Amino acid sequence: MSTPTGDNAFLHDLELTVRAELAETEAGRSEEEAVGVPVEEWLSDPTEVQRYEVGLRGLLDAVEAVEEGSQPRDQ
Repeated sequence: MSTPTGDNAFLHDLELTVRAELAETEAGRSEEEAVGVPVEEWLSDPTEVQRYEVGLRGLLDAVEAVEEGSQPRDQ
């Protein structure tokens, strides 16, 4: 595997960061645990967490689309 350079390196690093954040968000999801906990004691609002995850997925899709567009095509 070659190391990306220039813009490709930035996109690669961004993709890795977004994937790591997405994995952390998915791992922290505990809606089942929150069922018996009063709203006042929630560490985060499940709706906000879900919105954040959707945003991360959109960002990941955008990064992948740009990466695909920047790869040389065989003619």
